[in-house]
Amino acid sequence: MRRTSRKKRSTLANRAIAASAALILGGGGLVAVNVYASAGEGPSGSPPTRTQNAGRQLSTIDCPEAVNGLPEVPDPARGEVDRELAAMDTQITDAYRQFADRKEQIVRDPGLAENAVLGPLRGKRAASLDRIGIAIGRVAERPQGLESLAGCSLRADDDQGQDQGQDQGQNAGQGQEPGGQDPGDQEPGDQDPGQGEDPGQGRGGNGPEAADFVDIRSVRPDADRPRKRRGASRGSFTTDCGRNENGKFNPDNVIVAPGVSNGAHHMHDYVGNQANDAFASDDDLADGATTCRNQGDRSTYYWPVLRLQNGQDEDDVDADGGGRDQNVGEIQTPSRVTLKFVGSPVGRVTAMPRFLRIITGDAKAFTNGDANANASWSCTGFEDRQLKDKYPICPEGSQVVRTFAFQNCWDGENTDSANHRTHVAFAQDDGRCPSGFRAVPQLVQRIVYDVPPGPGFAVDSFPEQLHKPITDHGDFINVFDERLMRNMVRCINDGRRCR
Repeated sequence: MRRTSRKKRSTLANRAIAASAALILGGGGLVAVNVYASAGEGPSGSPPTRTQNAGRQLSTIDCPEAVNGLPEVPDPARGEVDRELAAMDTQITDAYRQFADRKEQIVRDPGLAENAVLGPLRGKRAASLDRIGIAIGRVAERPQGLESLAGCSLRADDDQGQDQGQDQGQNAGQGQEPGGQDPGDQEPGDQDPGQGEDPGQGRGGNGPEAADFVDIRSVRPDADRPRKRRGASRGSFTTDCGRNENGKFNPDNVIVAPGVSNGAHHMHDYVGNQANDAFASDDDLADGATTCRNQGDRSTYYWPVLRLQNGQDEDDVDADGGGRDQNVGEIQTPSRVTLKFVGSPVGRVTAMPRFLRIITGDAKAFTNGDANANASWSCTGFEDRQLKDKYPICPEGSQVVRTFAFQNCWDGENTDSANHRTHVAFAQDDGRCPSGFRAVPQLVQRIVYDVPPGPGFAVDSFPEQLHKPITDHGDFINVFDERLMRNMVRCINDGRRCR
């Protein structure tokens, strides 16, 4: 039986959410075009594409990713900088809403997109970047050249390249037809969404597309088991924190955007710590209730929700993170969630520090590129076949699986960093941590969903990310008590399997 959240469903079933659809004159008449905001790393100061061309194809608003252009942010300035970075995400979201609100005017005057939307967006970004510079300048040398990150332009989808080289060799050499499908391995009807949606647009017109899905049976086995050397820490420690049966959701991100409501612009599932929202301090987390069976684990584990694109609305259809951010459809409660910590293939692990924050994957991988992407999709019974940039179509009786293997090396000093990445790292190809890093227990999350076969689902995302599977990501804050963390480390280093 399909499992959905226990929340009360909205009575506004089948309400269309199409805030991103704009009508532009193109070709021989009115053409529906989706205009999105993009936090991509386009060339700074590049001139905007002619807005009149937007009607010919899917387009995005392309803005440089500001966080990638910042120097190291001093701790005293971090709070203000994080709030401004979150505000810049909101500015982009507001810009595509304005495209939708002004669609009839833009039909009559396509130049209005530049004058009324893109121009003001650049001005708001410039002001936020100036405030970031001031905040850093109060405690360190003020960074120069931040104004170059303010530029945004309208870019046709074929200019950026839908795949952006993100195939990652996932389907290479598999004898597949364009779109990643091998028709010979496909049962009749496998590609019919069966959900009352346009397979080329997804719910609300902003993805995913039919080409974002692949029949898992057409993918060759590719998952390698890591080779463990003598002295490896071979044990594991599994913590049971439930499946979010109590329906704790919010669109905050206390790691990336502390103190900012709707900092994620998409809805998260939470298991573990129940005090987690944008305003939670370390003390709040330490005192928070937990869904974990062992009360010594008050860690917070969260990830974007998965929704059915079936024409049914959720209670958040008119809320931030939900319909207002182009995330619509029934939120699915996982059928299983496994949270396992494993060891290093080359040696012993050391304890994580309390309140260590780790983000794995990149919520903006569609526009940023795949450098930090870490999505992994599969189906039960086929988990030797892992997809990075495609959603799996699972055969009848098989369930969709999302797997996140988190970074397993820590710099030995910091529980977070300005970009929320450089204080942790993945082990190198030989299994060893980079110089200056030490091995810690590696969190591996496995999340399973019982959804109907076919391309009728998607993860929540920032609006400009088009619900692409490569944007999947997970977040973790370690709030194990010291005694339980010591037990975990001993268990893993001794080669035992503990729960």
